[in-house]
Amino acid sequence: MKQSSVGSSKSLFSVKDVAAVASGSIAYLVLAYIIIGFKADQIVLVGIFNALYFSSFQTRKLILGFLIFIVFWVLFDSMKAFPNYLFNTVHIESLYNAEKALFGIHREGTILTPNEYFKANGRLFLDLLAGLFYLCWIPVPLAFAVYLFIKNRLAFLQFSLTFLVVNLIGFVIYYLYPAAPPWYVENIGFHFIPHTPGNVAALSSFDQFTGVPVFAALYSKSSNVFAAMPSLHSAYPLIVFYYGLKHKIGMMNIFFGIVAIGIWFAAVYSRHHYLLDVFLGIGCAVAGIVLFNWLELKSTIVQKFLTKYHSLIR
Repeated sequence: MKQSSVGSSKSLFSVKDVAAVASGSIAYLVLAYIIIGFKADQIVLVGIFNALYFSSFQTRKLILGFLIFIVFWVLFDSMKAFPNYLFNTVHIESLYNAEKALFGIHREGTILTPNEYFKANGRLFLDLLAGLFYLCWIPVPLAFAVYLFIKNRLAFLQFSLTFLVVNLIGFVIYYLYPAAPPWYVENIGFHFIPHTPGNVAALSSFDQFTGVPVFAALYSKSSNVFAAMPSLHSAYPLIVFYYGLKHKIGMMNIFFGIVAIGIWFAAVYSRHHYLLDVFLGIGCAVAGIVLFNWLELKSTIVQKFLTKYHSLIR
């Protein structure tokens, strides 16, 4: 037993592992600096990865499993260097008019978008409720991923890769169809202004009530405000709900269903998304789930990748 422990300790810091992680960390920091400039988040990310990778074999498996989510974050963050409005026309007035035509609410002789209706009929209770639901868009999927990692590593990989596929679909649409959020029309109008900073919109009420600028901090780091279509915030809880049903986790599925509906409501109420954005986000989730299931069933490359990845973190 003692010799086995010593052997394990040595293999944890093998030359190959140290060289691979060190070179990968340096390459990421250099590339990130060249593409988007230095940010403290990059150092924190590299620090966490290295700490978990070299702390123990169990933490190594954990961080290697969550490498899929790190890839998502790096891709999302890198979008700052390649704004989608440089590649296609930003849709502002046409999207606003489409929302009004399809979901317009008649009020006192005028037609309002659902966002405008909620602004005119907002309540502090709804402000706080929307804020609480919107805070769930990342913690709930990550907490569910941790649960699957503990209970079923293969299911964890399937969920994580589906999450990545859904995001990739959404990112492609961002570049094919750049779109302004409702708050942009409210504050700026229909003319296009590049480099527009993020805006908390109706979520400012939550920050003011709690005294914690949580949403102000989040939206100050927005990669691109012209990426409102689709609402990937609306896609994430549906992925969680699907895998919760698939793996029969019982009453938690009720919670996941409520969170999904709550986030869909919050996306519109907060004036960050149109209903059209939400529906397309739901469509991205469905498409990503179907696509991954098909690839897992039909693609030998995906099957081999899953097998190798699973053996790596098992």
